[in-house]
Amino acid sequence: MSRTYDVVVIGAGSVGVPAAWAMARSGLRVLVLDRFASPGQGSNKAAIGGIRATHSEPAKIRICLRSLEIASTWEDMYGDDIEWSTGGYSFVAVSPREEAILKELLSIQQRNGLDIAWYGAEELRGILPALRLDGVIGGTFSPGDGHCSPLLFGHVLYERACRAGATFRFGETVIAVDVRGDRVRGVATDKGTYAAPIVVNAAGGWAREVGAAVGLDHPVQPDAHEGGITEPVAPFLKPMVVDIRPAPGSANYYFFQHTTGQVLFCITPSPLIPGLERDATSTFLPMVARRMVELMPRMANLRVRRTWRGLYPMTPDGSPIVGPADGPEGYLMAIGLCGQGFMLGPGLGELLDRLVRDALTDEDRSTLASFSPHRPFEAQAVLK
Repeated sequence: MSRTYDVVVIGAGSVGVPAAWAMARSGLRVLVLDRFASPGQGSNKAAIGGIRATHSEPAKIRICLRSLEIASTWEDMYGDDIEWSTGGYSFVAVSPREEAILKELLSIQQRNGLDIAWYGAEELRGILPALRLDGVIGGTFSPGDGHCSPLLFGHVLYERACRAGATFRFGETVIAVDVRGDRVRGVATDKGTYAAPIVVNAAGGWAREVGAAVGLDHPVQPDAHEGGITEPVAPFLKPMVVDIRPAPGSANYYFFQHTTGQVLFCITPSPLIPGLERDATSTFLPMVARRMVELMPRMANLRVRRTWRGLYPMTPDGSPIVGPADGPEGYLMAIGLCGQGFMLGPGLGELLDRLVRDALTDEDRSTLASFSPHRPFEAQAVLK
């Protein structure tokens, strides 16, 4: 078996797998290494499946518009059912604070190609029939956003990458990056060594320890977010609903009904819960259930099947770090996806392929400037 490659990708998750697929399609010899037993076993399997271009940062909008194009046309292009649904996203405003935030973002979102508009309370009720009206001012709706199964989509991306020629090695932890002179030469794992002139850090919650292997301290801190799923019920909700109101114990929450009839939901804790701990908690379900039922009372009798926690590898400003660092030549990063790796991954994988092949477009360069590791990390992303 060859141990020399054009690119070694560390991490077989939301970014590493689509990047391997894109690079292998371009004819590159790609090796993907992952500490877990199969793809998507880090943070990817905890995703609830939403893909939206409804962001406040133009670079994220551009990347996610491409991800939406890939996911929404996947079954037509490749024949694989990934349980895709173009149900849209709706951000609901219950106070003047949310109304001001959402309306201010509209011009940025529309200017960058997103189909989105503001709807008053009565109009929004036409989109979200189960929404309570008292106290709801209105909200935005972006009909092109949607959702699919992270497990199915991750699996078919992995299969396509393998068919294109990418090599995956699981159950291997990277323990060192070979740096000689001023450039990367390969990596060493607990099971072997592999030569390559380019190493891509796509290690999710473990990105910081990979950076330490090349002498860099990446500003990425994982924290835990909890999700859950209900029993299946008759269809009553198409869009993903996002409520950005802060409340005791939480900064926001969001939920949608899957094509199977189950409702999936997640909450952003406040304060955040840093670390790699992924065990479910007893506080999550009462907190998120109270908030969802307040917004859509008909969900009061839904029975919850299970809950879980996943990792959000966070950066100080809530935006990813993508591109080369001030370090050895050939070391690239696609880290700190801030819980949005599933939606950014397909589009970002193609960008990484162009970066590796020195085939960047002007739009790519603008995106990389926004995601640069050299930015000041001062301005906070409004919709993280």
